[in-house]
Amino acid sequence: MYKRILLKLSGESLMGQQQYGIDPVRLSQYAEQIKQIHDLGVQIGIVIGGGNIFRGIQGASKGFDRVKGDQMGMLATVINSLALSSALNTIGCKARVLTAIRMEPIAEFYSKQRAIDSLEAGEVVICSAGTGNPYFTTDTGSSLRAIEIEADIMMMGTRVDGIYSADPEKDPTATKYETISYSEILRMGLHIMDLTATTMCMENNMPIYVFDMDTPGNLLKVIQGESIGTLVTM
Repeated sequence: MYKRILLKLSGESLMGQQQYGIDPVRLSQYAEQIKQIHDLGVQIGIVIGGGNIFRGIQGASKGFDRVKGDQMGMLATVINSLALSSALNTIGCKARVLTAIRMEPIAEFYSKQRAIDSLEAGEVVICSAGTGNPYFTTDTGSSLRAIEIEADIMMMGTRVDGIYSADPEKDPTATKYETISYSEILRMGLHIMDLTATTMCMENNMPIYVFDMDTPGNLLKVIQGESIGTLVTM
C-alpha cells in the first residue's frame, strides 16, 4: 500500500449531472472515497481543477486576456478546494487548503514543508491555485506538487477507467492499456495530461495511475492494489 499519494481530481467531474458548478452528491462521494483511504493511514495530497467553473484557455478564446483568464481559473480551483475541504471536515476527515497565491485568511500560502508537516500530522492537504503562474495547467500543478511532497505516486481520478489508444467515448475500437511508458504517451500523442506535466513526471520518475474516480469505491480498490486503471512508468 502507498504511504503518500498525490490525487489529481477533475474540476469537470465535480459537476456530476449538472451543467455547471458543484454537484453536492458528487462532492460527497469524493469526500467519502478520500476518507476511506485516509482511515487506512494513507497520506493524501490533492490538486483539483477548476473547469466546472472557469477554464483560462477557454476564456482566452472568448476574448479574455490569457493571463487574466488563467488567474480566474486559479481562483476557480480555490473554490473547489474549499468545497472539498468542507465536505471532508464534515465527515470527520481533517483537511487543510494551501494556495499557490497569497490569500489569507481564505487559506494558507503553500510551501513544501508546510504541506509535508500537515500530511505527517494526519491532515488531507489540498493544494490550490495551480502553480500560481499563468500558462501552466493544474496537470502541471499536480505533477509539481507530487514531486515536491515526495509522493509515492500521482493518481489521476478521471471519468475514464484508464488510458486508451483513442478516445473510448468516440472510438469503440479503442483499446485500454494496463501499463504504458511516458515516452509511448508522448510518441503516440495521447492527451492524458499536458506535455509539460508528462515530461516533468518522466524526468523525476513519478509514476502515474489513471483510473475512474466517479465510481464510488474505486479509489480504495486502487490503494489495495486492484488493477482497474492504467499505470504510467519508465
